[in-house]
Amino acid sequence: MNLLKTVDAKFFHSEIPAKPMGKYAHFITLRITESYPLFQTDGELNKAKVRAGIENKEPISRLAMFKRKQSTPERLTGRELLRKYEIGDAKNCDYNVDFSKTTPDCILYGFAIGDSGSEKSKVVVDTAYSITPFEDSHLNFTLNAPFENGTMSRQGEVTSRINSQDHILPQVFFPSIVTLKDPTEAGFIYVFNNILRTRHYGAQTTRTGRVRNELIGVIFADGEIISNLLLTQKIYDVMKKKGEINPPDPLQEDEVLKAATEAITSLMKDEYISHTDFIGESLTLLLNEVKSITTNETQLQAMLMQANTESSTYAQTWVLKPAKKESKKDTKSNKKAGVVTE
Repeated sequence: MNLLKTVDAKFFHSEIPAKPMGKYAHFITLRITESYPLFQTDGELNKAKVRAGIENKEPISRLAMFKRKQSTPERLTGRELLRKYEIGDAKNCDYNVDFSKTTPDCILYGFAIGDSGSEKSKVVVDTAYSITPFEDSHLNFTLNAPFENGTMSRQGEVTSRINSQDHILPQVFFPSIVTLKDPTEAGFIYVFNNILRTRHYGAQTTRTGRVRNELIGVIFADGEIISNLLLTQKIYDVMKKKGEINPPDPLQEDEVLKAATEAITSLMKDEYISHTDFIGESLTLLLNEVKSITTNETQLQAMLMQANTESSTYAQTWVLKPAKKESKKDTKSNKKAGVVTE
């Protein structure tokens, strides 16, 4: 069943292949903070000291958004939809506890259950970095836990339930490339939909962590493309040259989007792979077509069911290996040796 008209069918497989077949779909994304998220390890915001740009060689510290901080919320979004429409084994699939091994989530994003089996992720996400420096992208907040009356004291005693925490500021931009290896058409839309729908990332996602994903391009290629860091550095160079980076003022979204489009277009010219780029007007047409599917409940369910059928078929063939039947030769050998086989 063909779902997309704006993308040539040659970029997709008719079924999920068992071996790498050299087809890649890259989603070029800008993750934009809209509240005060936390991307942290061991109580501190993740950061890395790197070169500011490709041309601007001075070192700066950047906020880092590790890969699991990106992929986990997105796969949970897909799992939620599968459960909502009662598709496949999603209801019986317990994330990080008891994977069903058959859903699009398990097959596309992978799983590992000790000795019970594993599946390598076909969705590749790497650490993303803020365009602006660490010192201009975060703020320390004092947190407290008041009593019932809303104050920090009761009967003359002041509570010690007070703490401070670094938070990432709103309007901080993290360029991120999400890669789907050997996509089917339904698998492509499934991952695409997860990126567009996911709204919260990082710790404490029930109260903060609002992040919006803006797509600036989709690139089909026969190999992997540039890194998140290189894209971030190129965007920094473009904006710095235009005088659009003026700390501590936040970056303007329209300027970042233009710079990101210019950066990815420029960088792809230096790649040594065959690629077809959906950027600008062609991306708009693709986004509109995907939106027409994901906002129509009937078409959305049809896409999810097709993705589940493909993943289930793959799982039955390559993941859930049936018990090896005992051959007649083995049976005779066992009888001679006195082995009971019933």
